[in-house]
Amino acid sequence: MNDTVHITDLVEGQGKVVVKGALLITQYTGWLADGSEFDSSWSRGKPFQCVIGTGRVIKGWDQGLMGMKAGGKRRLVVPAALGYGERAVGRIPPNAELTFEIEVLEVLTRDD
Repeated sequence: MNDTVHITDLVEGQGKVVVKGALLITQYTGWLADGSEFDSSWSRGKPFQCVIGTGRVIKGWDQGLMGMKAGGKRRLVVPAALGYGERAVGRIPPNAELTFEIEVLEVLTRDD
């Protein structure tokens, strides 16, 4: 079973570092292995907010966004085990490898 997220930094951010429990404001697009887009906050025209490292998003995001900095852009290739596993969700079939391009717009922590 593949349980490693493949991470590629596309743009190195200069802002605050993503830590466990931080609220992230992101823009992202997600694709299936065949290249078809299954979701995009860009298309909705509204940034996606999530708390990272606490199990509120797929494990691939929890692992793949740690240490990233605000203003950065990263590509994550998430194996099914760290995505939705055997569940079908929306346009995502069971056991799907997912690719995301995620831009972190803002990182908010308890200090803010």
